[in-house]
Amino acid sequence: MSRRTRCLSAVVAVLLVSGCGSDEVTTAPSTSDSTAATGDAAGEAAEQRYPDIVEVEVERGDGSATLRVTVSSPYDSPERYADGWRVLDQDGQVLGEHTLLHDHAGEQPFTRTQSDLVVPEGTDRLTVEGRDSVHGYGGGTVSVDW
Repeated sequence: MSRRTRCLSAVVAVLLVSGCGSDEVTTAPSTSDSTAATGDAAGEAAEQRYPDIVEVEVERGDGSATLRVTVSSPYDSPERYADGWRVLDQDGQVLGEHTLLHDHAGEQPFTRTQSDLVVPEGTDRLTVEGRDSVHGYGGGTVSVDW
């Protein structure tokens, strides 16, 4: 079983077990479209072009949101790494971006927080997409209802 499959299985298991939670926090598993080779983990990391967003938790504020975003980029190194993400609304408009200033090679997957994201009235859905320092945006995304 690949590392990505094990990771997604773990996320689904946590969601199934935790089932009940506050209405203020929404968590969703990833839908992946990254370019990764099948086979051993080293082969996958060598071929993966984009980081995958594997989980997003959203805390609602008054017209704003705090996001806890979990990113997987097993290829991370000082030369090339997941260097951020962007948050899109249901129409694909960018609501905000978050920049990561260094690699997370020793911490995969990793979670970081983006605070005070302004969410315009009429927004129904937020989608988080990762960015690679070499290839730009792409990979698995997570969408949550707003």
